[in-house]
Amino acid sequence: MKIFLHRTLVLSFFILAFGCKKNEKKESANIASASNSIQYAKGFSIYKNNGYSVVKVTNPWPDSKDVFTYILQEKNAEIPDSLKKYTTIPIPLQSVVVTSTTNVPYLEMLGVENKLIGFPHTDYVSSVKTRALIDKGIVKNVGQNERLNIEKLIHLSPELIVTFSLDNNNPMLKNLERSGLKVLILGDWMEQSPLGKVEWLKLYGALFGKEKEAELIFNNIVKEYNKGLSLVKGKTAKKTVLYGTMHQDQWFVAKGDSWAARFLKDAQSNYLWADTEGTGSLSLPFEKVLEKAQNADVWIAGSTFKTLNEFSSSNPHYSQFKAFKEKNVYTFESKLGATGGTIYYELAPSRPDLVLKDYIKIFHPELLPNYTLTFAEKLK
Repeated sequence: MKIFLHRTLVLSFFILAFGCKKNEKKESANIASASNSIQYAKGFSIYKNNGYSVVKVTNPWPDSKDVFTYILQEKNAEIPDSLKKYTTIPIPLQSVVVTSTTNVPYLEMLGVENKLIGFPHTDYVSSVKTRALIDKGIVKNVGQNERLNIEKLIHLSPELIVTFSLDNNNPMLKNLERSGLKVLILGDWMEQSPLGKVEWLKLYGALFGKEKEAELIFNNIVKEYNKGLSLVKGKTAKKTVLYGTMHQDQWFVAKGDSWAARFLKDAQSNYLWADTEGTGSLSLPFEKVLEKAQNADVWIAGSTFKTLNEFSSSNPHYSQFKAFKEKNVYTFESKLGATGGTIYYELAPSRPDLVLKDYIKIFHPELLPNYTLTFAEKLK
């Protein structure tokens, strides 16, 4: 009896293992039969097949080892058995909830903002088009990112909730899925390449059956961004740049491989922390920043202030910098929407070409004599 059970278990193991490998091969074959249409973004891929697409999100948060796979299913399309274990999303979507203001411009670019039915903390939205939908009650307030109102979401019954997470310990996401709501986790905020970040537009194109429109819009943004690069090609990066401001007792500067620093590099500026490895921000004491950047020519400040007096009132030490004394302080955060949302945070990821032009105007004004700054403002 023991020998029989042992043989049965061994046989079952081989059958299971063989079956798993067979399914893995089928899954790989289904993905391999299509080519990935993503060029610049590092955090996701789209493999379009006959009647369905396979979307893989591979870098949803820092140091992530998780891969999220979604199947976008066209009407009446058959999905291979090897892919049925993944979240299947019927497309084109007719209703959606998104949870970041950076998602809003993508919907508007594709003309599907009317499909948005819910958003957390709606005051953060600055766009005039989407604000009108909020004011009419078409887009409902569904709480806050970490505390979404699940009862309201169940009542709204969106076909998909597009959201993000800072790590893999997010009970809210599990609660949403347990409630029968479909969730797609984004990683666009992790992209450090300006063109890679905006390429997530193609995911929205796939979700709403607007692939061609998304491709055309994206290609035009790439074209405009490259025009900016051509303008400054061969130019000497003369102006030294200080970045950031104090928060409590620390100064946060953009690391050299970050999204913000990439614009400073592409605009041919001499960013003083360009050689700092890594993404995100570097925390420094005031004395270290003053020592290195006291004589910087231009200051890109993280501030909503509009005047130098307001700025220095928040911290008297700011007046020690040459850029402050010579009135060369700029901020990208002072332009606000009707209810206080920061326009730059909402729109900049989807319009890197305009961000680059702003920086070129600041560092090489002679190259864009007739251009008016889109996001940036010079403190007066």
